[in-house]
Formats: sequence, structure tokens, C-alpha cells
Amino acid sequence: MKVLAAMSGGVDSSVAAARAVDAGHEVVGVHLALSRAGGTLREGSRGCCTIEDAIDARRVCDTLDIPFYVWDFSERFRDDVVDDFISEYAQGRTPNPCLRCNEKIKFAALLDKALDLGFDAVVTGHYAATIDRPDGTRELHRGAEAAKDQSYVLGVLTGEQLKHCWFPLGADADKAEVRAEAERRGFVTAAKPDSYDICFIPDGDTRTWLGDRIPMRPGPIVDRAGEVLGEHDGATAFTVGQRKGLRLGRPAADGEPRFVLEVNAAENRVVVGPKSALAIGELVGQRFTWAGPRPDSDSFDCLVQVRAHGEPVLGRCEIRAAKSSTRPDASEPGIEVAVTVYEPLVGVATGQTAVVYDGTRVVGAFTIDRTVAADEVAEVIGAASAAQNGV
Repeated sequence: MKVLAAMSGGVDSSVAAARAVDAGHEVVGVHLALSRAGGTLREGSRGCCTIEDAIDARRVCDTLDIPFYVWDFSERFRDDVVDDFISEYAQGRTPNPCLRCNEKIKFAALLDKALDLGFDAVVTGHYAATIDRPDGTRELHRGAEAAKDQSYVLGVLTGEQLKHCWFPLGADADKAEVRAEAERRGFVTAAKPDSYDICFIPDGDTRTWLGDRIPMRPGPIVDRAGEVLGEHDGATAFTVGQRKGLRLGRPAADGEPRFVLEVNAAENRVVVGPKSALAIGELVGQRFTWAGPRPDSDSFDCLVQVRAHGEPVLGRCEIRAAKSSTRPDASEPGIEVAVTVYEPLVGVATGQTAVVYDGTRVVGAFTIDRTVAADEVAEVIGAASAAQNGV
């Protein structure tokens, strides 16, 4: 099999490429240049896809004696990830750029180019597993090590993309084993720290970065009744669930801290309230994908996860006629996916991605367009909880 190994310059992709070589495949390593800032260097464990990372990836490929190339995807990355990130925040939503990068760059642009060049599969160092079904379709599952599982950020992959994906680390390895293997192989990446935070904001100061790109203007901070409690410098700098940085003029009557409940970018208004008001009972979205075959039923029990390292919660997924106007990029006009959770989720924002699971299997994912407060679906949640407890 002819395999393209996506080489980030980290330890995981290094070992994944090595295992592909060991399996006897024809392997070519590729590093993606995602920024045209020529002086970009890694700051500790922040960021990724830097000059240092490209050099490390090349050195690993030299050790493995496989070809190495750098592909310039910076324009596509700017359009599909960076500009999308700015646009979503400008509309008061909270996107996940790493997940969008997987969707648009690593498993769309990269995979498409690999297939056009005659490669059979793309190998990455993600901690996730795939299982081939008797009917020839492929399922995506959680990785063996829960703490490192990355199936959430892969939840946007389609069944057709999964046919050409290979994750050598996911089924049987943990991070300590991977680092030990890299050390045995003499890779320079063996002790390299993991990257974190947003790669195009390496200093981690998202608020300042957005402030330089989105016009900010002062506006009111209000409670749920509309009473003005303070003033902000720009609504789009806030996210749902945020507590710090509100600078309210007076404390709440009950003395409890207040949290951001809503960011209304159109009206430049931030709504705050008690933590209890953050409880969400239903998630709804019109932009969705299925990681394999579409579900057999339009209503089924599931687990849902809304953050990369969040805990999945039980719920009921429903594919139904949309209850609001169709968004321009909807997956199917007039159709939405909704998950009612049996235990309320806290601090969920529009723009986040909800990944739906059946046990360890990823069923699909959708971008959250709107949320419904837990008290509005309390009867559904209560009935489900009672059924689970045998009441």
C-alpha cells in the first residue's frame, strides 16, 4: 500500500510513520506549512506547524529513510480555519479551530491531494481506532487510552474519508509507550513536549488577537431581565460560561458569581447570570456529518461530547425537520440534528461541535446552532432519568 504520513514534527506522527514503514508499506512523509510567517518558531509547548516542527519532521524521515516533502497549505488554512475562526467569533459563536483544521485541511485538502497523487491512505498520529464492517464500511472508535483519546476532533470525518485513514497509535498504545518507542528508534521527537493552545495564536492571548482583527466597540453587560450591570469593550471577546473579566459594577443580590450566558454580537450585548442558568438540556445543529453509515433510525439513544477532553453524557439523538430557518451551509435543507441530554450540560456555546457516540463508536458530529435551557426540556430529562433508575 502506498501511504502518505502526515508529519507534524511531534512524537505521535513520528511513531505512526515508523509503524507504517514496519508494516511494509511504501511511505512518504509530508509536513504541512500552514503559515507564511517565515520567522515562526515554537514557544515551549505552545503552537504547532512551526519551522522547528518542519525540521524535526525531516530528521525523523531521514532516520526512517523515507522521502520527505513540505506542502504549502497556508492559503487554504487561512481561508478555512483562521478566517472561519474570526468570522465565528464576530457572530458571537465559539468555534474549535483544531477540529476545523482536521475537517478542512488534514482530512480534506491533504487527503484529496494524496488520492490524486495515487496514495491509498493517509497516516496520522491521532489516538483513535477504526473498525472495518462486513459490508465494507468503516467505523471510527475511541482510542484505547481514554486520557489521550482524540476521536472527538476526528468526529467530523465522513465515511468516505475514513476509508482512506489509518491511525496506527489508537488501538493499542498509550503516550508513555509511544515516547519509549520513539526513544528506541532514536527520534529527536522522543521527549518533545505536546503542543497545545491554538497554533496561530502561539502566545495563547486569544482576546488580544481577536481584538486586532474584529472591530470592538463598548456595549452593555446586562442580566436576564435586561438591567444594565456594567460595560464591556467588545461583545465578541466574551464566551459563554466565562466568569473572569466581567468587571461588573456591583455584586449580585445573592452574592454569587455571575457568568456569561449569551453573547449577542448583533446587538453588541453580553448577558450574564448565575451558574445555574448555564444548564443546557438540548443541543441543535443543521451542519452535520456521519462518521460512516447514516444512522438506521432517526431517533436513538447516544452519548454526546461537546469538548475535546470533556466527559460524554447520555442523551437522545433525533434527526428531524428543522425548527428554525435553514442556515446557508446546512448539510440537508430543512433538516437538523438535536440531542436532548439526560444530565444538563454547563457552559455550552453556539459554534462548538457536538460529537455523537454509540458506546466507543463515533456516529457523527454537528456544529451547535442553538441550545435549549434545561428547564425547558425538564420533562424529557426527568422521564429519561427515571427510566434509567428503574422508577
